[in-house]
Amino acid sequence: MTKASIALSELAEKGADTDILREMLQFVAQRLMDLDVAGRCGAGYGERSEERENSRNGYRERRWDTRAGTLELQIPKLRKGSYFPGFLEPRRTAEKALAAVIQEAYIQGVSTRSVDDLVQAMGMTGISKSQVSRLCQEIDERVHSFLARPIEGEWPYVWIDATYVKVRTGGHIVSVAVIIAVGVNTEGMREVLGMAVGPSEAEPFWTEFLRSLGRRGLRGVKLVISDAHEGLKAAVRKVFQATWQRCRVHFMRNALAYAGKGQRQMVLALITTAFAQETPEQASAQWRIVANQLREKFPKLAAMLDDAEQDVLAFMAFPKAHRKQIYSTNPLERVNAEIKRRTDVVGIFPNDQSIIRLAGALLLEQNDEWQVQRRYMPLEGLIAMSDNQNPRISGVMNG
Repeated sequence: MTKASIALSELAEKGADTDILREMLQFVAQRLMDLDVAGRCGAGYGERSEERENSRNGYRERRWDTRAGTLELQIPKLRKGSYFPGFLEPRRTAEKALAAVIQEAYIQGVSTRSVDDLVQAMGMTGISKSQVSRLCQEIDERVHSFLARPIEGEWPYVWIDATYVKVRTGGHIVSVAVIIAVGVNTEGMREVLGMAVGPSEAEPFWTEFLRSLGRRGLRGVKLVISDAHEGLKAAVRKVFQATWQRCRVHFMRNALAYAGKGQRQMVLALITTAFAQETPEQASAQWRIVANQLREKFPKLAAMLDDAEQDVLAFMAFPKAHRKQIYSTNPLERVNAEIKRRTDVVGIFPNDQSIIRLAGALLLEQNDEWQVQRRYMPLEGLIAMSDNQNPRISGVMNG
């Protein structure tokens, strides 16, 4: 393994992630044993073959204690001779080796040959490269089934953001966008809705991404919150006929760049007065007052305020109880930071599929963590936003 590989203890540092890791660890261990035994028998389970030299004779249970938790393994028994997987002894070394298999195949997207070398190091000589490739494919299927699952219910609020990673393509290293969409439904629960990888942020890319969410069932969208990504605003109106909220945090960073360092605090305080208003009308009136106050000294900043008024203040037309969570893409910051931390470890991805493997796996873990938490938003105002006014009441207690 390289220094860039992520330690098992690091992957398991968060409680909700540990369940995912333990499940994946057990899945991989069981599949490796099945493949190893098939190689030793000369044929797979239930397969008729003239090359068969042995056959199975049931299983025996064996507990395996790892840092991700205790796994209940079913070790295959053979009619001739005995079988015991080499990765169970010595335990600590084997655990590292098995974690390496998961990391290489599940996270880094390396070649089949590299994964095969790791499997051989575990003493499992009966596994072919094609079987290792199939194992990687099965792991990928778990991620893809999550990303392609049907979207049920109504989702009045959707946050979309992009982070950038490097990938090797056609002999060159290029930067691509990893697009993530998160939504809150009419029950106040938050979920990862989808992701996409693309070379461009032009309107066709955004339009196809939003349409893919629609094909999976996304409906009831009232507000989409994002940074000022090129083409997204038009795509939102075209696909969902929804309002677009420009991230207030990113806007303020851009706006303050027009003021000198010694004047930024004053400019920030002035613009913030518009956000403190009670109604959309009051906020717009105050916004124009501030723009006029700044116009003589900061004409470019005033012009920016004129152009951005409708998009930055869009959140004011929604329930007051929701405004703190819908004026920016901050709800996605932690998710993006975690993806960036892991992608920085990989450095340069070999292909787009390996990006989907890593980002998709992290999003799956995050989504499971959100499902056991309390409502992200209070129900106040959400039910009124429903198109059918009959949302299913969740069993999750509201904090």
